[in-house]
This record gives sequence, structure tokens and C-alpha cells, in this order.
Amino acid sequence: MRYFKGAWAGVCLLALMACGTTSGSLPREDVSPTPPRTSAAAMAELEPAAAQAKRPNIVVVMLDDFSMDLVQTMRSVQTMRKAGASYPYTYVTDSLCCVSRSSFFTGQYPHQTGVRTNTSNRGTSTLGGWPAYDTNGNPERAFNVRLQQAGYHTGFIGKFLNEYEWAPGRSLPPVVPGWTTFNTVFGSAYDGWDFASTRLVDQRLQLVQHPAPPAGASDAAKDKAYAGTVIGNQAMDFIAAGESSDAPYFLEVALYAPHNRVNPEPHYAGDPLFPPMFRDRSGARSCGRVACRKLTTDDLPGFGDARRDNRPRRADGTRARAWNTVRTLPAPLAVRDLRDRARMSQSADRLVKRILRAVGPNTYVVLTSDNGFHLGQNGLGRGKGTPYDTDVRVPLLVTGPGVVPGARKEVTSNIDLAPTFEELAGLAPAPYRSGLSLVPTLTQPTLARQSYAFLEHTQQTLTGNDPDAAFTGPELDRIPSYTAVRSRTALLARFDLDPRPGKVQWGYEFYRYRRNGFELKNQFASTKRQDEVATLMAKLAAFDSCTESGDQPVSDACRAVRQ
Repeated sequence: MRYFKGAWAGVCLLALMACGTTSGSLPREDVSPTPPRTSAAAMAELEPAAAQAKRPNIVVVMLDDFSMDLVQTMRSVQTMRKAGASYPYTYVTDSLCCVSRSSFFTGQYPHQTGVRTNTSNRGTSTLGGWPAYDTNGNPERAFNVRLQQAGYHTGFIGKFLNEYEWAPGRSLPPVVPGWTTFNTVFGSAYDGWDFASTRLVDQRLQLVQHPAPPAGASDAAKDKAYAGTVIGNQAMDFIAAGESSDAPYFLEVALYAPHNRVNPEPHYAGDPLFPPMFRDRSGARSCGRVACRKLTTDDLPGFGDARRDNRPRRADGTRARAWNTVRTLPAPLAVRDLRDRARMSQSADRLVKRILRAVGPNTYVVLTSDNGFHLGQNGLGRGKGTPYDTDVRVPLLVTGPGVVPGARKEVTSNIDLAPTFEELAGLAPAPYRSGLSLVPTLTQPTLARQSYAFLEHTQQTLTGNDPDAAFTGPELDRIPSYTAVRSRTALLARFDLDPRPGKVQWGYEFYRYRRNGFELKNQFASTKRQDEVATLMAKLAAFDSCTESGDQPVSDACRAVRQ
């Protein structure tokens, strides 16, 4: 079995931060006691310094919980679609923040990174969060380490990983190797205001406080202190310096939008669950390209569909235990949240447009998300974690030198980005990366080498330490562990419906997307679909044999399983 049971849970970063407890506008120094570690990654032959200076710059904008239903609201997405490459068949290894971001950094599946859940539940589990990422050697395997060693100025600004945190009275976390600039914004930023971040000085972390304006301050003053504004301004400063430098640069801008706040009580009275900037809270066009009144449940494919025909099936075709049994998110709440998420996305939209205007002709810009999000589709509540299209399919757009505009047929995964960045930097991708570089597809729109993406998920267990629990309840907890394979037109998911340690009960769901953009009916037992099911079952069996972990090289057979 590819997953572990009994994982203690959590969702996207700590709820332990005491929001609103810090004050003062001056940076406060808190030196990390742990020095940066030397990378264990094997280095490829480096080119001369003169050649390095000609290497392209790379800017990645990572959105948080951004779902495909929001693409229509963002003007920057339409601009990037026209000017560059778009990958409509892009999926994440798991639709959970920390698990997905770990795969992004390393180009590896969860079974390779050892990061299978969002948190370690205050150290009681070894399966998730920053502790799992760190103890399994992922910081040294991350692509940014190799880029930095190759002469890149590497920058990170924004949301990092769950449980890489600071709170009053605690020491700062250790320095993460491979970053020249490291301005991580801690989880207190989920609520939009009054948060802390870091800066890196002489390879030591310093703490920076970002206090919130008082409730009586103007909307403009509050927007200036908004987490998205702070992250955006720091990103623009980094880009301005990078574009004027002879050295190449890599920058990840990790925004909190459009993730929900995590505290039951809003920072400012009246803040919605998904808190946008104040400038985006009113007006017909506050939702971007689409008028807010036009965003309805029609924009949520699968909303209102009966879920009784989605029940898993055993291998012999008989009905298995139904896991999706709680109350569906009511339509009024789904519409409200959809519109607020669209409003929240507008600050990200403006930042992407600023970035596109600021970068030079030798800079690639990449836009993507760590996972999607569901709002009542398929009879679900509010959240993520499923293998369904709402949760695992994310946008991926690339503009830059030599990129031929147009949509690609390549089935891609977030594990493909690490080797892509390495190849753009002139490096051979590390042998332990399971992903495949997308560089050839940037100039060849019809190139389609991969037809499958694989997903892994370990069931969460709510223990009172889930920061989203106030708004999602047991939504994440009830999703069983699964391994799944996704093609352009179909999904096969193998669920373990028995959460007890040492016990297994397989249940299968198979869906086709040729006529419907959502999981209309489980057709695993349909006699008409047996050939398609058999093909995907064989793919799952082949993927099961891929057991490499850590820095073990990936076999040719495991690289070929996605073809």
C-alpha cells in the first residue's frame, strides 16, 4: 500500500498563531539558532559564468486553493493564454497544501517525499507538515538548491509549508537551504491582516512584524497592510533588482489568495470567510471579468447532482461502503463563497499583471496553484482532498522567451515543474525527480509525451488541531486514502474504505469526462467501460511497483508509466 493510515490531521498551516497579538512597525530580530545546511544534491556540470549570465529568469506565482471555476474572473489568465502556453490537463499529486507543495519543490510523489498529510499534529505524527518535509531530506533535494548552486539568485516570498511557523514566545524555524532571499509569510496571514514574516540576513532569519491598522482606519490604509499587498510589493522589489542584475534569478511568489481565513472570528468586523481587499468588496465588477451576479452554481459543474450513483464498487462490481454521506453545502452558501473567492482573487490578478509588465524579454512567468477547491459539487461540502476534477486540476500557464502560444495536450503534473526549472537553468534534471521537464513543449505545442497523471492521498484524522475545522467540519477527515490515475478523459480512483490500521477494503470509482466535466456516475462496473477500466487498472498496478523514495534514482519503467 502506498499510503499510511492513522495520520494525524491538519489543513494548510498552523492555527496556533495568536493573530492580533503583535504590534510595532519596526522589524524585530530573532536569530535562528540553526545554521543553513549544505545541500546533499548531486551537482551537474556547471557552465562558465559568462554563459550563466545568459540564462533566463523565472518567476512563479503560486496561488492557494485556486479552483478552475475562478479562471474566468482573472484578466491576467486570459493575457497569459494569448501570449503563452496553457496546459489544460494539469493535475497535482494530492489536493492538499503541504503535500502538493512538497511535490512541487522536489518533483517527487508523496511516497518519495514522505510528506503525506498537512501537519504533524504538534509532533504526534511523522507523516506531514514541515517536520516530515525536513526529516525526509526534502529541503536539500528541492530544485532551488541546485539553481542557487548554478549561480541563480533564488527568492521566495509568501506562504511556505504547513508548520514552518513562528509564534510569540517561540524561536524562529531553521533556515531553509537554497534561498538567497527568503521572505516567508507565516500563517497568521490567512486572515489577511496582522501577521509576521521573515527576512534573510547573512544566512540568518530575522523576524518582521506587519501590524494591522485600527478598525477605524481608511479602507486604503487597510488594503496597504493586506497580506497580498505586502507579498506583492516585496515581489516587485525583488523583480526590479533582478531585472537590473547580470545574474539570473528565480522567484516564487506564494500568495494566500483565495484561501479562506482560519479563525472563527474575522480580523475586521464583517470580513467574509474568504476575505478580499476592501477595494474588491463592492461593485458589479468586484469579481473581475465576470459580474458577481452572474456567478452562480452553474459555474460549479456537478453542483446539485445526486451522489447516490457515485458510490464506490468492489473489484467484483458490487457496491462498497459510501464515504460521501454528510450534508451538501447549501446553494446560497456556495454562491456566496464563490463570489467572495472571485473577489479575493482580484488582488492576485492585479499582481500577475504587474509582474508581466515588469519582467524583461528573458524572463519566464509561470502561474499555477497548489490545489483546487470544491463548493458543494458532487454532493460535497466545502474543501479539498478528493481525486475529483474540482480539487486536483489546476491552472498552468507559461509565458517567456520562445514560448509558442496555444494550449497543450500534454498531461502534466506539478512534479514536472522542478525538472522544467532545472532545464531552463541549463542543468540536467536530478535523477530522483519523477517529473518530466516541460521545456520541449514550450516551443512545440502539439508535443504530447505524457497521457497520465497519478494521485496519492492519505486519509486525515481530525484531532482538534485543524485550522479549517470551524468552517469545514469533518470534510477532509472523511475522504478515504486513495491512489488514482487521471487521463485527459477519465479518472480511476482506488479508495481504501477501511481506515483501521492493518485493514484494507478497496473500493473503486471510474468516471469519464467526454460528455460531462464532472463525476456524473461511477461506471466502474459498467460492461461498456471494461476496456477503459482495465487500461487504468494496469496503470495503477504499474505505479504501485514504483517504490523509490528520497534521493533514489527513478527507474526507466516508472518514468514510462505516464506515457
